[in-house]
Amino acid sequence: MEQGIKVRLKRRMISSGLEAAAILKGAGLMRDVAGLGAIFTLHHVRPALSRRFTPNAHLEVSPDFLDRAIARLKKDGYEFIALDALPARLANAAGKPPFVAFTLDDGNRDNLDHALPVFSRHGAPFTVFVAQGLSERSHSIWWETLAELLVRLDRLTFDFGSGDEFLPLGKESHKHAAFARFAAFVHGHDESEAVGRIDALARRHGLEPLDIVRASIMDRGELTQLARHPLASLGAHTVSHRALSRLPEAEAAAEMALSADYVADITGRRPISIAYPYGTLEAVSPREGRLAAELGFSVGVTTRPGTIMPANGTEATFLPRLSLNGHYQKPRYASALASGIPMRLMGPEKRHGS
Repeated sequence: MEQGIKVRLKRRMISSGLEAAAILKGAGLMRDVAGLGAIFTLHHVRPALSRRFTPNAHLEVSPDFLDRAIARLKKDGYEFIALDALPARLANAAGKPPFVAFTLDDGNRDNLDHALPVFSRHGAPFTVFVAQGLSERSHSIWWETLAELLVRLDRLTFDFGSGDEFLPLGKESHKHAAFARFAAFVHGHDESEAVGRIDALARRHGLEPLDIVRASIMDRGELTQLARHPLASLGAHTVSHRALSRLPEAEAAAEMALSADYVADITGRRPISIAYPYGTLEAVSPREGRLAAELGFSVGVTTRPGTIMPANGTEATFLPRLSLNGHYQKPRYASALASGIPMRLMGPEKRHGS
């Protein structure tokens, strides 16, 4: 089956599941799966890009959607709390309303320009997770580099390990297939080497990866400005944004500790929260939760979907988050996700494989 058809079918199934969950929530059913609250994760908050090929569209929501989603959650009775307040909330949740904590990964500049005004309007605290290598312009964002490169080209040659392969890029479906192939290459090989090779490929075609970083990621001065806002806080997100579970333990610990040092140097206070890059079942393991606790973090978040249950208090450095996904920008979907119903309907195997 063509890649594009598979993607459309998957999105249709997810939309149907969210619609079903919204109906069940509206009927007051399955209340027991909601837990104590939810942590939402975002990346970009900005007006939609005017281009057809957007393989990273799931990482982007509009400011208007975020505004309406927060309003819906507020109407549902959720209390908005800072992520740093989570340990105390888990220890003393009795009699309190369900909570929502908002987080944004990578330190995108639009978090300052577009997300901050929305959060301010609603009085909602939020945490931005900072990857030092991006803010200091020493590391690239391979998925953004790749998307821009594939937009520009109609053909490409690359060696994935078995000699040069020709990749046609004349159709949008070709570009999506190529993007998936490169993503599998990054996650299936030494990540530093794979990203370095993608960067070199981009430069051969006149695209400088670090220019993309400069254009989209907040620098130290902007992070300092953001951190001064009473609703904003900064958390650690490693230095290189590599999948920690694939690194030797000492290297993973160093990535986490150096990232905390960087945030502390900006804010004057050592962060108690960390978001593990990618955050998936394959990218982060219980080892990282243990390391985070040993390094002094009180909160560690993955991207494994789920609400916060009472038992999560014993594993606060390995918590689930819910994605506000650019493909499903309807406020009732945010409400449905926070209810915990979609994850219960899908079951653990499908959740972790999504």
